[in-house]
This record gives sequence, C-alpha cells and structure tokens, in this order.
Amino acid sequence: MSQTFLPPEWFKQLCDPYAVLGISVSADDRQIFKRYHTLAKLLHPDRHTKSSNPDQELATAILSYLINPAYEQLKNRHKRLIAIAMLRSDARVLQQEALSVQNAIAKEITEMSAPQAELFYEEAIACYAEAQYKSLHKFSQVTQQISILNLVYLQLHKPDLFLPQKAVRIIPEVEVKPVELTLSEKTNVKPVLTNYAQRHYQRAIEYVKLANWALAVQELRDAIKLEPNNSDYYALLGLVHLKQKFIGMARVYIRQALKLNPQDSLALKYAPGLKIQPGENTNPKSMAKAVSIAALLSRFSQGKSSQVKC
Repeated sequence: MSQTFLPPEWFKQLCDPYAVLGISVSADDRQIFKRYHTLAKLLHPDRHTKSSNPDQELATAILSYLINPAYEQLKNRHKRLIAIAMLRSDARVLQQEALSVQNAIAKEITEMSAPQAELFYEEAIACYAEAQYKSLHKFSQVTQQISILNLVYLQLHKPDLFLPQKAVRIIPEVEVKPVELTLSEKTNVKPVLTNYAQRHYQRAIEYVKLANWALAVQELRDAIKLEPNNSDYYALLGLVHLKQKFIGMARVYIRQALKLNPQDSLALKYAPGLKIQPGENTNPKSMAKAVSIAALLSRFSQGKSSQVKC
C-alpha cells in the first residue's frame, strides 16, 4: 500500500503529532504510550476483517503513515520539545481570534482563568479523542479541531511550561527495611493484590490538597476506569469540578455518586448546594452524554457547522 492511498492534506496533520494521537500537549511518557497502544489495537487489521476492505486498508494506512510516525516523534523527548517549539511558533503566527472562530471550545478557553483553562482543555481533548477514530473517514476533521485547540492552549502558557522539571514527591518516602523469613514463614506467605484504583484515588486526594485540579481529574479518571462502581471516586471528581466552578459537570458526578451509594457522605454534603434531591435518579445514557464535553459544546453549536460533536 502506498501513501497516496490517503488524501494529501491528511499528511499535513503530522505537523501536530499530539493532534494525530489525540492527546494534550502536556501529555507525559505514560500517557503517550497508553494512547498509542490503544490506537494500535483499535486500528489493527484484525479488527476490520469483518468490515469492508476499504475500511481495513484505511485503518492500516492511518496507523502506518500517521499514527506510527507521530508516536515515533513523541516518544523521543528531544523530538517532543522540537514539536512543541514548532507548534508555539505556529501559535504566534496565527491570530487568536481566527482560531477561536474555527473552534467554539477554543473561544471558551480564551475567556477563562489559567486554572480553569487547564482543566477545561484536558476535558475537551479527552472528548475529541473518544470520537476521533470512531469514524475513520471523519478522522481528519476531528484531528483538525484538536490541533486548533492545542494552538490556542499554547498561546495561553509560558514558554518554559514544557521544559524538563524535577519531580516533586507528594507522598513522603518511607524507608523499608528487609525482613528475613524462616522457611516455615515463607511457605505461608500469600501474594498481596495491589489495588491500583485506590492508588489513583489517594494520589487524587493529595492533588486536591495542593489545588492541582488537572492532575486530580486525571487520577480520578484512571480510578473510575478500574472501578466504575465506586461512589467515592465520582463524589471527589464532582467536588473537583465544583471547585473549578463547572457546576453542570459537578452535578453530574455527584448524582452518579449518590446513585451508586445514597449514603456517600461527600456527595450528600454538596448535593443540596447543587440542587440535587435525595433519591434523584440518573439515566446512564444522559450521564455519559453530560460527562462529555459535548454537553458543554451544545451552548455554542448553533451556527457553527465546523464543530465536531462527541
């Protein structure tokens, strides 16, 4: 298969490898690899054997000529910094007003404070990423919207934001001393299963204490993926959104927490202020729709045909 199988304008999107993968420009090594692994499985030829042959060829072409080169660029830290520098240059050249007209989300971000813009941007990228490869023929449209969003976001941040920084430990390091076990003790040792969801939740609590809302949201998202029926995760995520004055999203997550556990203390504490009545039901379909940025985008959808709905 040759590269000419793809429309020539699609290759221009490699100028923004972050947009091709559907991740934010602040994504770290773990997030970049995780997204690439997800896309590699999603577009693997074996998943399209039952579909039409053109779809199978298109999936293979997108993976080979767009996603793989984008990942090769971002997995190398030096090349990643070069990509950020080039995107910053593009952001300076393009007028912010022009970008905002093309993307309603971008316009909303420009009117927010820095902490609000940070969280809103991450939520928007997550929404676009979910829709990006559902229709292979619409991939280019969604990717273009992500690229515009990235440029607006870079216009709002300091140049040194993406320089390598020393990691800050948020949980004190505990010295662990080796323990010698006798033979009888060793035979009775049982493996301890690690609860990764709780680890994400505990980290989220620490980030909340530091008012680092973007990282708290990321940790809680990961916790919910592992344990989707734990009300504590939804309640805390609702609180994080409330702290950022995203009332609609806060209401969605607090409702879901109470649906899973009507006695959840954190959710009960903030439910009255969000006008949530005890025993109020939540439709799972409306919950999923409201959680996505599409619910937020609906305020701007009139007259903006170029906007992509998630």
